[in-house]
Amino acid sequence: MNLLKENEQGRSVSDISRELGIDKSTFYYWRKKYGGMEKQELKRLKDLEAENLKLKQMYADVSLDNKMLKDILSKKF
Repeated sequence: MNLLKENEQGRSVSDISRELGIDKSTFYYWRKKYGGMEKQELKRLKDLEAENLKLKQMYADVSLDNKMLKDILSKKF
């Protein structure tokens, strides 16, 4: 995150926030979450978050299928 580096080099949070049209609290959240990370670590984090989202969606689909099958079986017997 180049913005975090700019802040470390002396650029104010107010200037960065104004330029991006975000609240200062958003910048501080990003700094807390991504501060100190290298680009490789940041990419890995994004990849893991995307994989996690896919797995959650798969789990939700399987859970719905399971519930549907249970409902069908309970009605037959």
